[in-house]
Amino acid sequence: DVRLVESGGGLVQAGGSLRLACAASGFSSADYAIGWFRQAPGKGLEGVSCIGSSDGSAYYIDSVKGRFALSRDNAKNTVYLVMNNLEPEDTAVYSCAADRGGYSGEHYCTAIGFYGMDYWGKGTAVTVSS
Repeated sequence: DVRLVESGGGLVQAGGSLRLACAASGFSSADYAIGWFRQAPGKGLEGVSCIGSSDGSAYYIDSVKGRFALSRDNAKNTVYLVMNNLEPEDTAVYSCAADRGGYSGEHYCTAIGFYGMDYWGKGTAVTVSS
């Protein structure tokens, strides 16, 4: 049974930090591209940070560069998103997704890439208060 389960969301004050986890089961996440996405209230889905299966480093959208960091822990079959210096604009439901394709992280973080991803989690809510 293939699953992606996100955890680590919550309520935090502006300037605070959270670490989100995306735990995979039923497949090896190390062989997949993984992306983190968010959907803010009343807005569409947005790619935040993505890494291809053979990428050495992750892609980040401009608004989170220098604040967010994606990492893989292949031994735990888990991908993390560390979010520092959070801003109220980061408030959203964060989801992770996985894809067996060989595209770059940048590809998966764009709409043409992420809508075709193989597996999706249900998301974890992040609320940043001002």
